[in-house]
Amino acid sequence: MTEIRNTFKAIILDMDGVVTQTATLHAEAWKQMFDSFLESVYGENFHPLVIGKDYKHYIDGIPRYDGVRGFLKSRNLEIPEGNPGDYPDHKTVHGLGNKKNEIFLGLLKTQGAQVYKDALAMLKIWKKEKIKLAIISSSRNCSHVIHSAGLTEYFDTRVDGELSEKENLAGKPAPDIFLKACELLNVEPHEAIVIEDAIAGIKAGKRGGFAVVIGVARHGEGRGMKEAGADIVVKELTELENITQLERPTLHLDLPDALENFQEIAKSFEEKRPILFLDYDGTLTPIVSNPKDAVLSEVTKKIIKDLSEYITIAIISGRDRKDAESMIGLPNLIYAGSHGFDIKGPNGLQKQHEQGQETLPALDKAEARLIENLANVASVQVERKKYAIAVHYRNVEKESIEQVKSAVAAEAAQHPKLKKGYGKKILELKPDLDWDKGKALRWLMEELRSDTYEQTPVFIGDDITDEDAFKAIRGKGTGIIVGAHDEETAASYSLQNVDEVNLFLTELKRFLSERKEM
Repeated sequence: MTEIRNTFKAIILDMDGVVTQTATLHAEAWKQMFDSFLESVYGENFHPLVIGKDYKHYIDGIPRYDGVRGFLKSRNLEIPEGNPGDYPDHKTVHGLGNKKNEIFLGLLKTQGAQVYKDALAMLKIWKKEKIKLAIISSSRNCSHVIHSAGLTEYFDTRVDGELSEKENLAGKPAPDIFLKACELLNVEPHEAIVIEDAIAGIKAGKRGGFAVVIGVARHGEGRGMKEAGADIVVKELTELENITQLERPTLHLDLPDALENFQEIAKSFEEKRPILFLDYDGTLTPIVSNPKDAVLSEVTKKIIKDLSEYITIAIISGRDRKDAESMIGLPNLIYAGSHGFDIKGPNGLQKQHEQGQETLPALDKAEARLIENLANVASVQVERKKYAIAVHYRNVEKESIEQVKSAVAAEAAQHPKLKKGYGKKILELKPDLDWDKGKALRWLMEELRSDTYEQTPVFIGDDITDEDAFKAIRGKGTGIIVGAHDEETAASYSLQNVDEVNLFLTELKRFLSERKEM
């Protein structure tokens, strides 16, 4: 499975950001707690906690009570320290921290902890291969989250905030919690791998002398992780199935962060109503090895459902329209499949590109030939959509990738009505027509034009195919790229992953809700 199979006996994984997705729940719990506290101090004219600015700068990724202290200091507020046993209604550092924890556990109970698909897939493989596994976290809620996510059976031991306090273990970047995990697993550090998503965790792994330190760039820290000493940087854990073929991500770090600059973006909505356009794969769900496994999380689905009560939402995806519609399952959205060749929405909205239908026979022939010519290529996937063919080569061995590219190029040359398209580990054949996600977005804007209010587009996407939409709204709306691809982008802002998309959409819903009440 990897070149280092015989050099390690254990894997130590950080929890949030590597295995589980609870960032949205944590942010919401902090927001509820601090907004209530600030209102009690300043009255109804208080300035609420801004997730994109305050949460990311003062709270995210650090111990709970330190988060309370950091945010209060940013607002020039001082309250008594109190003690760990303070009740949640006490206005002390520990009381506020305990209140946040109470809210978080309530959200966890109602919404559950989501597990990264790639993490679950690798946990199953590693468990089957009898590799010792440890989960580590600075959170005192680690056991609750792991239990909620149904992952208890996979880990041989756990080192969390409660054990760290009990044994006085120093926090990251000190390696204490990783070394304690080794002790409990009965292995030496040079026999263990550390997998982290935070710079402090990477530094801790290097200081501890572990066999390999792997950074998971779910939070846009790929470059920083390498500078901090990560031996390998991946976007998802399934890339570790073949360690010799890993590709380090390049991130659009020069773009303004959409969360940190949410208030600036919101200014463009003054006296206007945003129309939200969303890609699916890589935007609402993480990129996975098998497209069928890109299932929308219940957290993301609820956010979109709630947001759709305030504004129009359209999904513009390379997926087949019916596929996107079934994956999301919200009937009041607009769905534009096959990069906009097939559009359907509420109130009879519908468009089937007429010239696109004329290319269907050519697509049928190309599909049959690709399946035949690539039959000997292991792990290649030929996915037929109504108006396109996607050839996925993410799991193809390196030496066979050129054969895949040549086969797609040959079919494009064989059929004058078809052209090639590109994406992340995807090659496409689609109608050679002047139509793309950008043209589909413009058509929808025209169809949805209102005489009573002005509308402004917001498009969030992650891939090269989304650049057409970014270009279509540049100077007229807001383009936000998720993660990065290998070409220049026309987007104006960036988010690093699906978790940050959820946070941005949550902020947008809160903004629209407050505006409606005014």
